[in-house]
Amino acid sequence: MFKLAENNTNVRTEIIAGITTFLTMVYIVVVNPIILADAGVPFDQVFTATIIATIIGTLWMALAANYPIAIAPGMGLNAYFAYSVVGANENITYTTAFSAVFIAGILFVILSLTPFRKKLIEAIPSNLKHGITAGIGLFIAFIGLRLTGIVTADPNNLVALGDLHSPSVILALIGLAVTLVLMSLNVHGALFIGMVITGLIAYFTGELEFHQGVFSLPSLPEGLIITNPFVAIGDVISHGLYAVVFSFLLVTIFDTTGTMIGVAQQAGLMRGNELPRARTALLADSAATTVGAMFGTSPTSAYIESSAGVAAGGRTGLTTLTVSVLFGFTLLFSPLIGAVSGISAITAPALIIVGSLMMGAIAEINWKELDEAFPAFLVVLSMPLTSSIATGIALGFISYPLMKIAKGKWKEVHLFVYIFAVLFFIQLAFFGH
Repeated sequence: MFKLAENNTNVRTEIIAGITTFLTMVYIVVVNPIILADAGVPFDQVFTATIIATIIGTLWMALAANYPIAIAPGMGLNAYFAYSVVGANENITYTTAFSAVFIAGILFVILSLTPFRKKLIEAIPSNLKHGITAGIGLFIAFIGLRLTGIVTADPNNLVALGDLHSPSVILALIGLAVTLVLMSLNVHGALFIGMVITGLIAYFTGELEFHQGVFSLPSLPEGLIITNPFVAIGDVISHGLYAVVFSFLLVTIFDTTGTMIGVAQQAGLMRGNELPRARTALLADSAATTVGAMFGTSPTSAYIESSAGVAAGGRTGLTTLTVSVLFGFTLLFSPLIGAVSGISAITAPALIIVGSLMMGAIAEINWKELDEAFPAFLVVLSMPLTSSIATGIALGFISYPLMKIAKGKWKEVHLFVYIFAVLFFIQLAFFGH
């Protein structure tokens, strides 16, 4: 089924690779509920939904696509959901925002079945793609710093250094140092192990307590959040969430496609410039996003942490099948995860480090050409400063064709980019953000 011999691997190697991938990405079951809690979504709802979406997407990748690439709710997309969609709009509840995620997932399914997806990806300038990735990374890192109090609000300069003597800041800095040391030593699962060590420190210093035990059966206190697609479409139309849907769709497509290609290249699974079974692989993510919205989590994405499993020898879907099984076991640890999630200093180091890794995309931007560099710079700068990923994307898409026109290079800009620029301008000018 997994064609182990054809891919020069064996059962033992694939299982070890699956365990490695699981350890590097399991932090999401802690971090995702924390971020979406700021949008008002109940912890148990997000915890269970996160695991359900992860299992669905990763199982699809294992059994249908036969790739060692795991799927889970994406970092950055959850922050956009919580702070830019729900947090920045008083009249938009998390239920309404999940309608936008659901519609984006449906559109992603459709695009994954057509050649349009490939044309869309090719149309977007590479420098804007890199700018979006780097901007989201900077925004995520800023959230981690803010949650722990390392940086705080300031009436004069907007932000300032927090109280370095507070227990939360001290614990976060220790956790950050421990995790960075582990990553420097190339320890697999460094983010997760770092959280465990920080959690132990918090427990022995009295900051972390387990009032509700450690084990429990999984629960969905809100039940299914999205049950009727027509109601979801109505929510998007009535609240004018077109830019939100587009932003979810855009980031998910770029993030997933880029990650899949990167991991596949590392594993030697590419055939020239083509990724075999790419359509099936993309359906794993789009299906997980759609189902995840129904249960209560932000869009999913292919996880770059899968590269750790590939480095351990993973080459087939048996790796991701192992990941799915291990995530299934975590469903029984909701009280433990809930207690840990209440201490932001335990999880903030993961946010900061993931942000720094995403910032690496900034090196790919062509800084020598102003008409390429400035729109990307605007994306990176505006995401954390406006606390809005959508605004950063919008400003990048609006400024890019304007810069090209000013340089006399308007023919270099794809028609899609002009269309997106007009749509984003209308959204910002007349519908807010």
